[in-house]
Amino acid sequence: MQITDTRRGSRTIRTAAFAAALMLPASASAPAFADNGAPPGGQGDDAFAASFSPINTAATAFVPAPGMVDVTAIEAPVEEAEPEAEVLGSGVASYYADKFNGRRTASGEAFSNSALTAAHRTLPFGTKLRVTNPANGKSVVVRINDRGPFHGNRVLDLSKTAAVTLGLVQRGSGRVNFALHD
Repeated sequence: MQITDTRRGSRTIRTAAFAAALMLPASASAPAFADNGAPPGGQGDDAFAASFSPINTAATAFVPAPGMVDVTAIEAPVEEAEPEAEVLGSGVASYYADKFNGRRTASGEAFSNSALTAAHRTLPFGTKLRVTNPANGKSVVVRINDRGPFHGNRVLDLSKTAAVTLGLVQRGSGRVNFALHD
């Protein structure tokens, strides 16, 4: 019985303290400033500002010590950007269905949806292309190992892994740019 009364008493004290805090004016929590009795903008403000004058004795101009390096005089090195590869083409790319996994490609190798490969109508087998999705900026390097696509106006058939990397899987196809890769 005594424990319950103690808990009620603590709760009552906390509630009263919280209510008292809510009733305090907002100015009670504001920082206190020196009040010299002078109206704002009067002589008292000058005296108040003058009390800080010993703090404002910093030198007006920076004088470097002997041996210091002026970092503003250092020029950042100019990095040469990689030369942009010549764009061979652009158009719609799609990707192979899972049913083609393990079948022979036109180059004679077995197709694998987990490899980074692609089909193109005319590029030589073994050609490496950097394929870029301009919608999201993602790119991947693929190797040509098959002929195609022979469906509509598509320019490349990609392996599923390459299509995932480019972000084309959910739509099934998408616009890409492609260039030779060393």
